[in-house]
Amino acid sequence: MISICVPIYNFDVTNLLVELNLQSKRLDVPSEIILIDDCSNPYFKSLNDKECSKHTYIKLKNNLGRAVIRNKFLEFTKYEYLLFLDCDSFIPRLDFLEIYVKSIKLSNVSVICGGRIYPKEKPARNKMLRWKYGVYKESKPYDVRSKYPNRSFMTNNFVVSKNVFEIVQFDERIYAYGHEDTLFGFQLKKAGIMVSHIYNPVLNGDLETNLDYILSVEKSILNLVNILKFINYDKEFIDDVKLLRFYYKYYKYKDVFAFLFDVLKPVMRYAFSKGYVNLTLFDFYKLGFLSININVKD
Repeated sequence: MISICVPIYNFDVTNLLVELNLQSKRLDVPSEIILIDDCSNPYFKSLNDKECSKHTYIKLKNNLGRAVIRNKFLEFTKYEYLLFLDCDSFIPRLDFLEIYVKSIKLSNVSVICGGRIYPKEKPARNKMLRWKYGVYKESKPYDVRSKYPNRSFMTNNFVVSKNVFEIVQFDERIYAYGHEDTLFGFQLKKAGIMVSHIYNPVLNGDLETNLDYILSVEKSILNLVNILKFINYDKEFIDDVKLLRFYYKYYKYKDVFAFLFDVLKPVMRYAFSKGYVNLTLFDFYKLGFLSININVKD
């Protein structure tokens, strides 16, 4: 019935596996847990080996990246539905797997997203940017996500039927971090496959520091620019991505965005790194970073 797929990279997954194992044993359908380690460093391998070895466990000798490793699970899974979970996920409820199984049985859908939540308690100031962005920008209720279902697709917690995943896979030209989920959701839409959203979130409790998150966002925007080249600046894709949509809507001001970003970047980075977070200003930071890195094709 369901194969639980966890790509691992430099993270201790033992607590996640213990919980998944307990819940899978209570299911009334066949299940399995598949783990692929994307060439983590020896420290994390030593932490994970004991618990991972109780399941199907593949350790790669070379790092393949976020897209290729997800596609690789097709080689090892035997059931008709695949549940993908990021390795830094925390399962907040005891019926997490059961909810997915019920949704599969009750609906005739091929892709289901459960969503994500963040801790209610504010973190230390050095992790405030990631927490605040996650709480106010990413933790969307399922009915809000359902308004634009494929735009709202996220890779951290979703189910896909094997039949669909064999047809629509992650674009393996994407190696670096960022927007592989954006492109996958778009490709599903182009194939006529709508994403179904439910409330069955995982908790994102492993918050990056402010500076690390700024660097991650910058990498994701550079990746987004590369994706635009892959898909030949598809206007439908641009319309699906808020940052791109805004950039092209106000394209005549692109030089202004770039100039202001260049002037204000040191001040903004300093404020964000110290945990003084204004999300509107952070949106401008992303717009400015895009403006100085995009290779525009009209």
